Amino acid sequence: MKVSNRNNHRMWYSKPAEVWNEALPIGNGRLGAMIFGGIAEERLQLNEDSMWYGGPRDRNNEDALPNLPHIRKLIMEGKLREAEEIASMTMAGLPEAQRHYMPLGELQLSFGNHDGPIEDYVRELDLDRGISRVSYRVSGICYTRELFASHPDQAIFIRISADKKSALSVKARFNRHKWRYLEKTKKWEQSGLIMLGECGGKDGSSFATVLKAIPTDGACRLLGEYLLVEDASSVTLMLAAETTFRQKDPELYTKRRVEELSQTAYDTLLARHTSDYGELYNRVALNLIQKIDRHDLPTDERLKQFQQGEEDPGLIETYFQFGRYLLISSSRPGSLPANLQGIWNDSFTPPWDSKFTININTQMNYWLAENCNLAECHEPLFDLIERMREPGRITARTMYDCRGFTAHHNTDIWADTAPQDTYLPASFWPLGAAWLCLHLWEHYRYSQNRIFLEKAYETMKESAQFLLDYLIEDAEGRLITCPSVSPENSYKLPNGEIGVLCAGASMDFQIIEALFTACIRSAELIGRDSSFREELAAVLERIPKPQIGRSGQIQEWMEDYEEVEPGHRHISHLFGLYPGESFTPEHTPELAKAARTTLELRLKNGGGHTGWSRAWIIHFWARLQDGQKAYENVRALLEDSTLPNLFDNHPPFQIDGNFGGSSGIAEMLMQSHTEVIRLLPALPDTWYEGSVQGLRARGGYTLDFSWMMGRVIEVTVKSAIDGFCQLEGPGLKSVSFHAEAGRSYTFT
Repeated sequence: MKVSNRNNHRMWYSKPAEVWNEALPIGNGRLGAMIFGGIAEERLQLNEDSMWYGGPRDRNNEDALPNLPHIRKLIMEGKLREAEEIASMTMAGLPEAQRHYMPLGELQLSFGNHDGPIEDYVRELDLDRGISRVSYRVSGICYTRELFASHPDQAIFIRISADKKSALSVKARFNRHKWRYLEKTKKWEQSGLIMLGECGGKDGSSFATVLKAIPTDGACRLLGEYLLVEDASSVTLMLAAETTFRQKDPELYTKRRVEELSQTAYDTLLARHTSDYGELYNRVALNLIQKIDRHDLPTDERLKQFQQGEEDPGLIETYFQFGRYLLISSSRPGSLPANLQGIWNDSFTPPWDSKFTININTQMNYWLAENCNLAECHEPLFDLIERMREPGRITARTMYDCRGFTAHHNTDIWADTAPQDTYLPASFWPLGAAWLCLHLWEHYRYSQNRIFLEKAYETMKESAQFLLDYLIEDAEGRLITCPSVSPENSYKLPNGEIGVLCAGASMDFQIIEALFTACIRSAELIGRDSSFREELAAVLERIPKPQIGRSGQIQEWMEDYEEVEPGHRHISHLFGLYPGESFTPEHTPELAKAARTTLELRLKNGGGHTGWSRAWIIHFWARLQDGQKAYENVRALLEDSTLPNLFDNHPPFQIDGNFGGSSGIAEMLMQSHTEVIRLLPALPDTWYEGSVQGLRARGGYTLDFSWMMGRVIEVTVKSAIDGFCQLEGPGLKSVSFHAEAGRSYTFT
């Protein structure tokens, strides 16, 4: 079977971006830029992933532990208002906010000889090669700009050219929020500019950004804060940036880097980038057969037509691959993880601080890493989890007198684990680290790498130890979490009192079940900690099991409380459906039926109104094997929560919906969370014919398959290890076989 990416995964536009939400992103994991594609004036809004305000702090509230027993007692007695008032003073971080992410600045470019009418304008992002381009014609001269952020060379490259000799004149300068946050610019030799500054706050990082011009002809000179290139046919601009988070002397480091790169031919730099990027991107191809080819339409026009009810499988392909592009561009080995905006942020006070929000959003950012064949892009998250262990131990001990490590619903560049904000529906929820640790287990399940598991097990174990100590016994002898919340929802007591702090949110127990089970299985695989395994198994017997409420829904809390907001964006009590695995139509049909009712109630009351929430709902319907419902929510994600540049709209822009959208589409096509790899478990009618190449399944398998009329016609399984493989899918007889490492198996 031959499947390939058609060279049409290209987002293109017939005019420059007027606002940030129309600009196009490039990135290498650490460095990013939003490209507006202006004509006489171009603007690149720049980011570097370690540009965060301020340094590390110990924000743990020493009054938490002395007041914890009283808070627990009040919650158990139903005295919510009193419990929440005390908790808001004694459990909040000091100060209550963690650090926030900031822009690096802007590079402004001005072009001479642009007074004539503009013709043939195209602005594009080539997803197949990871390159952005701008081209147009002025007074008979064709100007082109080619831009990319290279991971191997850790720099941004801008190649500007004209098809007439000596027709190109460029002015370049740096900016930071109308120069109000620009500390210093200085000249570098005859062809470079340097921007220097501080991230601010106590112990905050310093940064340096270096720009160098290399013209093929013409001349370079510096005037004031400007770099001028005059009478050239083409010029390559090289931009590098660093902070003291990684480099002791960012200015010296970036100058040396750019100087070294300037000795290399542009074609070589481009080839290194496309080879490195393509090695990741080209692993997966999705082809959905379409009756009408709309690739000649600008992407914003295609999106508009889709939002008006047109079918466009090609746009779905592009959206799917754009999510993969964004993860490659914002999360690479050595970078920080993708934050709430990936790396692309233009605000000095961004929404929710553009942090790592770990009660769903950061986790959703990485749902596509394994099944969409980008496992290396998962590594920055693992690095952050490791850095969270030490501060998380301090938080566990200081706030709760527990072993192990914990984190609440946010963390930042410094791996801060104390509660963020005094936002009662979210802040005092100590299971953030536990949920993150499940990503370690998932990485093992896909890779089957025992060496990785041996290291990851120690981290998972430490998170489980915290929960063993944090659980308390209730009046019925159950082990429960208290205080906790069901992120970020509220409930109503029979007496009408509204509360958020609770004893035992359903998601808590679903996460605990998943983590303890992962720890038990891991310890068995690596042959250690038999007594610890027994302790975890004994606790699993005593935690509350999922309950079905009076409306036939999965209960969100231990009690069947009335919800204050029935259409709430979080659907935390369906964790067991996705990303957990405890609710399945095959093994727990009653819970699967109750999960369906839960979804129907949420949607009936206006749920899914944020992009990431809608993306989560796609996964839920996919796991319930309802292709039509899953596709309705794919459509809703693009219709209601997608910006002209295909960024996800919370609103405002938040990148988790992009990553969740891609992951959800993959989940519709293949699932491997049970002992069987299931092909086309949630295929909608509109995707009646197609093929996919390179999706990964748990167990160490990579699959290519194609289908017609909704039935599998051919599947190839590549095995990374020796193991027993089972396949199912419409049109495919159930297949079971022993796979050998390094071999491929094809079934028709």
